[in-house]
Amino acid sequence: MSSLFRKPNVKIDDHAQKKFAVRGMLTGLDVAPIVVILIMMAIVFVMGTFLEWIAIVFITVPVFTPVVASLGYDPVWFGILFAMNIQIYMLSPPFGPACFYLKSVAPKDVTLQEIFLAVLPFIALQMIGLGLVMAFPQIALWLPGL
Repeated sequence: MSSLFRKPNVKIDDHAQKKFAVRGMLTGLDVAPIVVILIMMAIVFVMGTFLEWIAIVFITVPVFTPVVASLGYDPVWFGILFAMNIQIYMLSPPFGPACFYLKSVAPKDVTLQEIFLAVLPFIALQMIGLGLVMAFPQIALWLPGL
């Protein structure tokens, strides 16, 4: 992780340079390529706690896609991982828009806290699915390969 902060004197004065600086930080890490993918998935997961899904897509996809391609991974596989991660965001608190949608149609005696607790097993299942697709890419790539 120390290589992440190796060049503290990098001048960043416009959006394009920022994008290239983030790409450089991700591709310049001295770790296995799958660790870089895990870092990107963690960034998307954390962003899901305070941003809308479309903002996450607009912010991260232009930066992450070239990194994924430079690491030698299939962009379709990464897109599926990204979409699965966004699915997890739809249920996870504190934002969890799907939980708020459910609250609007649930009986009055069902609280939002009960809904958030009830979706935790589904979040766990989605994280297991994300891990399986990450470990075995052919789960996601067999259909596009037909």
